[in-house]
Amino acid sequence: MTILFTRMRRWMTAPLVLVLTLVACGAPEQPDVVTAPTTTTSTPTSTTAAPVLASTTTSVAMAEVDTTERRPEEAPEPTVTTLPPTTAAAPEVVTTTTLPPLRSLAYREVANLPFPIDLAPVPGSLLAIASKEGRLWLYGDGGLADEPFLDISDRVRNRGEQGLLGFAFHPDYPDSGRLFVHYSALNGDTVLAEFAVAGGTADPEGAVLFRLAQPAPNHNGGTIAFGPDGHLYLGLGDGGGANDQFGHGQNERTPLGALLRFDVSVPGIASPADGNPFPAPDVWSVGLRNPWRFVIDHPSGLIVIADVGQNHFEEVSVAPVAAAGLNYGWPITEGLHCFDPPTDCDASGLTLPVLEVPHTDSGTCSITGGVVYRGEEIPELYGHYLFSDYCGGYLRSFPIEESFDEPHDWTEQVGNAGQVVAFGTDHAGEVYVLTASGSVLRLEAERG
Repeated sequence: MTILFTRMRRWMTAPLVLVLTLVACGAPEQPDVVTAPTTTTSTPTSTTAAPVLASTTTSVAMAEVDTTERRPEEAPEPTVTTLPPTTAAAPEVVTTTTLPPLRSLAYREVANLPFPIDLAPVPGSLLAIASKEGRLWLYGDGGLADEPFLDISDRVRNRGEQGLLGFAFHPDYPDSGRLFVHYSALNGDTVLAEFAVAGGTADPEGAVLFRLAQPAPNHNGGTIAFGPDGHLYLGLGDGGGANDQFGHGQNERTPLGALLRFDVSVPGIASPADGNPFPAPDVWSVGLRNPWRFVIDHPSGLIVIADVGQNHFEEVSVAPVAAAGLNYGWPITEGLHCFDPPTDCDASGLTLPVLEVPHTDSGTCSITGGVVYRGEEIPELYGHYLFSDYCGGYLRSFPIEESFDEPHDWTEQVGNAGQVVAFGTDHAGEVYVLTASGSVLRLEAERG
């Protein structure tokens, strides 16, 4: 039986002039079952509710719960709305483009390297691509550089979900020469470090800004990104294992299972940012299981968090990044369903997801959050959040500032990419998809 939430969200929009989309990646979380289901490319059957757009309030979503008993070990039947296939036409977007009509989207492989885990533009004209083993490479018109831009593989534990998980350039780069990296230390600790860049390379010495012991090797999160407030955000999982066994999801005194927010205005120091609302001084939001990928969309002022589910549901939450003290629900909820307790859970005050994807949908097992499209080559996608799944390998999108019934599935056009682990964007806002097999795929439009 299912437990279905009715939810409402209100938005605060804070337009800015800079799009910074740093999608930091960890090794994709393996599902809590040993064998992944067979992947298909059918129309998504995710349970969603249309978001309610409002003005500049920072109120968070309140939930009303209609609960029906189910045993926690029982795989629930997903509550879905059956819709006609959505692969025939692109989402309607009002644009002023003079481009020929969009015929199809397609992937083009632009690079291949061992387990690419993150991609972001380097101010100038290059891209930086991180590999999970602990190296950061520059990519340009001539392909990948012969030597890494940064090599810290000697201090990175590259195993399972551990490794180099994400990076971010300071907003003042290259003037500041400051680079931030999130990685797993050799003993499994979470490390946030800063490196100085000079003469075209990063000094591998670095300075450790934040270090945290991890009770298990999984649920390490990954993304680090700067927000419109100039602070550095880091997402961490609940400590790993399964079923929030360490009790961190709703614990306001731990940085685990939370979105952290640091003031890094002084080189070599990461301090709790002013306004952090919880007893754990670095914490901005709680109730996360494993925020594998999140993105801060500067034009809208929204943060989009893809949180990996436990047994049955993946989820995507959207909220104003400036809203302090949000609780995303884990382990009270998994997606839009009660988890602990399995029935009659109190979801009041929780920020519930705008999208739930059941594991019965197209081989879904572990959501890979993506980016918001802000480029010019595919205006039909402008303002859409693109995402995938480690087992499903599909490509889907939905508009983050508009109502939607179902995400649009582009897989029939682009093909199944396989084990998708990350997304990234270049200077122009164009989108790249990274896979565990080594591919760096550029998303492109076929027109005419």
